[in-house]
Amino acid sequence: MNTNKKAAGIGSSAKLSALWASLMFLYIYADHISLFRTGQIEEMMAGRMGPFPVTQVSLLLASILMLIPAMMIFLTTIMKPGLNRCVNLILGVLYTLVNISNLIGDTWIFYTFFGVVEIAFTLLIVWYAWKLPNTES
Repeated sequence: MNTNKKAAGIGSSAKLSALWASLMFLYIYADHISLFRTGQIEEMMAGRMGPFPVTQVSLLLASILMLIPAMMIFLTTIMKPGLNRCVNLILGVLYTLVNISNLIGDTWIFYTFFGVVEIAFTLLIVWYAWKLPNTES
């Protein structure tokens, strides 16, 4: 029987990777469920993405915004500890702010629910990144 609790669990990098993966699922499901809101399809057909017009640039920026968490699922498992800590701290804070800004003005309860959970996950990313060592042990 393994009595070493630290050895029995997964490492912080794996936890960070799992948090980024879970965050991606939350983003996908929130956006998918949003399509069922009244008028959403008409707004899309009119070339609007929330308050923004749909353009090449807006779609590229949205793509980059979603590409970063997708890449972090893998990158957190291969980056050196100091870089891993720094990148996860910066992106965790950045995506917390993004998630907060997404909630401004939205009145749909399901979207607020997703947003609060997303904020909790990005704060957990910051927490686990903060606990990562700066160097390899």
